[in-house]
Amino acid sequence: MSIETKIPTGDDLLAEIDRLRKERNAVILAHYYQTPDIQDIADFVGDSLELSRKAAETDADVIAFCGVKFMADTAKILSPEKIVVLPDMDAGCSLEDSCPPDKFKAFREAHPDHIALTYINCSTEVKALSDVIVTSSSAETILAQIPEDQKIIFGPDRHLGGWLSRNFGREMLLWPGVCIVHEAFSETELLKLKEQHPGAPIAAHPECPPAIVDHADYVGSTSGILKFAENFEGDTLIVATEPHIMHQMEKALPNKTFIGAPGADGNCNCNICPYMALNTMEKLYVALRDLEPRIEIEEDLRLKAKASLDRMLEMASNSVGKGDIGQVEIEDVPKADIPDGD
Repeated sequence: MSIETKIPTGDDLLAEIDRLRKERNAVILAHYYQTPDIQDIADFVGDSLELSRKAAETDADVIAFCGVKFMADTAKILSPEKIVVLPDMDAGCSLEDSCPPDKFKAFREAHPDHIALTYINCSTEVKALSDVIVTSSSAETILAQIPEDQKIIFGPDRHLGGWLSRNFGREMLLWPGVCIVHEAFSETELLKLKEQHPGAPIAAHPECPPAIVDHADYVGSTSGILKFAENFEGDTLIVATEPHIMHQMEKALPNKTFIGAPGADGNCNCNICPYMALNTMEKLYVALRDLEPRIEIEEDLRLKAKASLDRMLEMASNSVGKGDIGQVEIEDVPKADIPDGD
């Protein structure tokens, strides 16, 4: 632990973070759901996997990941030679928590004829137990490549899995996890808001429950929602995902109005991710100063988890944080790359 204890404030804090970034040869990553001050000081702002891939391509020695733990874990999986710090190690994820590795392993063993497509919002251990990891932007591309007669387990997000099942006609065995942020949206309050802005389209993340996405004009990943915000006709957009994404919209599109979809209390404050909110500028400063809390992953586990991520990138690399790509036959991917679930 560093002997330094005093944490600077205001402009001094910004200057110290910038000094440490250079001194540590660090890259600062911020997810779209982080607070505006963290987004503004970051080197890259984006989706979780997109950020990890960008960091892996840099010559940085240190990755400071302002997001939640599974995102920092993913960065370490892809960049084992780099030091990866997370400002607050308690920044978890309700989806990850909903899918304990031992229970997921038992679930897989009870359905040996199923392959596991697993949403990236899960632990490293669950990634190691999965066949293919998917993101909200790559799931459609990957699902389209899997033979119709292949049985599928999809977890941990039952809303994303259900949306894929309904829209692409693929029956899947769904793990019953949910995101507490997207679960908090209120259909009743959303319809009231729509009455106030009848010409405004609704953009929703597929982690939202059916009662929300069924009213949406666009359903997609955070990056997809940002692109929709750029291109939709009109000047007002209702956004049904964590409201801090609107910071990027407001910066890029100052002539448009963005309104967060409400929760049961009639405002969007209840939909702020409590885990993302644990990261602060002060904690980022301490993480860069002390290089702690640090992400560590045992190498055998890392390689098993990386195999499921590699498979996704082989099948849909250009769809991560973007649009879809052409199909790749699943049979073309070496079977040896699939973790056996042990």
